[in-house]
Amino acid sequence: MCTNIVERTNVSGSGRGAQGWFNLNEVSVSYDHPFHVSLEHALNIDFTNEASGVGARVAVELTLDSAKELARVLLEAVNRAEQYEATGYA
Repeated sequence: MCTNIVERTNVSGSGRGAQGWFNLNEVSVSYDHPFHVSLEHALNIDFTNEASGVGARVAVELTLDSAKELARVLLEAVNRAEQYEATGYA
């Protein structure tokens, strides 16, 4: 059964797909049936640039434990980067 769990936001960055690097402008995070990983449901992250076509997509499918660990280390890296920026690169 589909969960209908999806969150979207705009982003600014770059992703690398089969055709090389492209600009990213949106990310979707969902909890639903994965395409590749052998799970009933997975946390699916899709970085996209719809204006650039279907090839402008980077997809990730994670277990819930892996997604929680990713969120933890992502926030830790952001916090450390903000501290670095605040100190004037010292």
